[in-house]
Amino acid sequence: MSENGDSTSRASWKSPLLHRLGKLQPREDQIVLILSLVIGALTGLAVVAFILLTERAGMRLYPPGGARWRRLVFPIGGSLAMGYLLYRYFPNARGSGVPQTKAALYAGEGRIRLRTLLGKFFCTSATLASGIPLGREGPSVQVGAGIASLLGRLLGLRPEKVKALLPIGAAAAIAAAFNTPLAAVMFALEEIVGDLQAPLVGYVVLASATSWGVLRLLLGNSPLFKVPQYQLVHPLEFAIYAVLGVAGGLVSVAFTKLLLGMRNWFLRLPQRTVWFQPVAGGLLVGLLGLVVPQVMGVGYLYVGYALNGNMAVKLMAVLVVLKLMAVTTSYASGNAGGIFGPALFIGAMLGGTVGTVAHHFLPAYTATAGAYALVGMGAAFAGIVRAPMTSVLMIFEMTQDYAVIVPLMIANLVSLFISSRLQKQPIYEALAIQDGVHLPSRESRQWRGQRQIVRVMRPPIEPVAAEMTVAEVWEQVRSSESRTWLLADRRGVIGVINRASLEQQLAEGAEKKLGDIVDGLTFPHVHSDQGLDLALERMGTNHIEILPVVSRANIHNLVGVVTLRDVLDSYGINRPEPAHDSEAGSREHAVSLRKGP
Repeated sequence: MSENGDSTSRASWKSPLLHRLGKLQPREDQIVLILSLVIGALTGLAVVAFILLTERAGMRLYPPGGARWRRLVFPIGGSLAMGYLLYRYFPNARGSGVPQTKAALYAGEGRIRLRTLLGKFFCTSATLASGIPLGREGPSVQVGAGIASLLGRLLGLRPEKVKALLPIGAAAAIAAAFNTPLAAVMFALEEIVGDLQAPLVGYVVLASATSWGVLRLLLGNSPLFKVPQYQLVHPLEFAIYAVLGVAGGLVSVAFTKLLLGMRNWFLRLPQRTVWFQPVAGGLLVGLLGLVVPQVMGVGYLYVGYALNGNMAVKLMAVLVVLKLMAVTTSYASGNAGGIFGPALFIGAMLGGTVGTVAHHFLPAYTATAGAYALVGMGAAFAGIVRAPMTSVLMIFEMTQDYAVIVPLMIANLVSLFISSRLQKQPIYEALAIQDGVHLPSRESRQWRGQRQIVRVMRPPIEPVAAEMTVAEVWEQVRSSESRTWLLADRRGVIGVINRASLEQQLAEGAEKKLGDIVDGLTFPHVHSDQGLDLALERMGTNHIEILPVVSRANIHNLVGVVTLRDVLDSYGINRPEPAHDSEAGSREHAVSLRKGP
């Protein structure tokens, strides 16, 4: 009886609160309203603790007048220790936190585990305190969203409601991290949700204001940066701000491409090296820090110097390059930290450099370098993060000055135009794809009520083993009536190959393995919530009759297949049954290749 009683008691405590208080279940909307206040308050407390812990630990590791060796030893030691903890205990706490939050929203039913939340908080705090030059704002977003997810699941809310809480937590985090409540609301809607007219805007505003109030109550009303009054000296400056936008766009593209390229290289290394890969970032930061200590840490102190015109132009120009190298290497190698802060730092140094040069040659027609550093922050943020409205609101809230709006909009739009032309994928979307997570675009979120792949897709079929050689596969399929085959390795599905491609590969090298001739991250595929016209387009582009339907949370997880015949039938297009139709081919393919060679 005692054992059964204990079991019943444990089950009762583990059951969601709303299941024990059934009267509250029909009132989920009212509960979300109250939760917005609670999430805002808790997230504000978490961000304040994050700021204090990072800054105080950093001051202990790097006291004024501290020994020079600290700048080499602590970044290496910190990245090594945190790399092991991230690998062993907190694998989902690496990186920024924004792509992970969006993945939880769109591919994970709003679930962010308590372990991930705690790992993100403590590992990022230790990483930043050791001098790694990443930001705390992105991790704060994941912490805020994690708090929202935990509360929602504890109360037993439906998955749709839990997912709706994540942008609320994200907005609360940005409001406290930057002391910018309006920009926080815009970021949650513009970047996390991707819809400025989302119905949860009221909850987002409430959480953002609550979190901001907690920050002001505990840390006072000090702005993140103290900025002098902005002044437009001459209309000619608009042209210079446009030039700054061009420079910001080019630097943004360089930052994004370098980070993605380096991260792709690290991801291809053997799994056993993951735990010490972050040392690459720590080593580079340490070596650069020995020569230029301003490279280390988030660097908001030096941003303040640039905004007030107290930095030499040569140092600012050098910091643009060195900071870009240090940040991309640190992030790509797997350290915990975000790119918000580094984007603002690089933008400030770039703007300060452009402004100093412009003021040197045109002193009567230009403002001081601080004004350009301010606009440069917005231009770099807009080009890297691709959130131009958030950038404008953020800089405005920092300055409380309407005069800066027009120059800021000019530079932001130019930077955004150049970065989007030269780097098609936004950085957060590209980072998620590298992790095998495909986030929905704005267009794909509008397919509800239209023809979706989920309505016609079939159960998964057995794919061809990627370890097989071209010759081995050809021996088994040359008499097959199927014209398209899926490929898979230990990760799951990694590609699609048609008969023509197989014949071409056979002529070029029969002993080549199938896994070596496909790209496991960019192969043709669809998701179940996408439209049938997209499936038809991808079949036509790649000359295939079967498409794998994969999970958004893991591109290698095969959840079904969609065939050309199924798509045509859904549109009411009847065609004669050929002897080698895709359905028969897929059945034969599943039978003949089930066991491989």
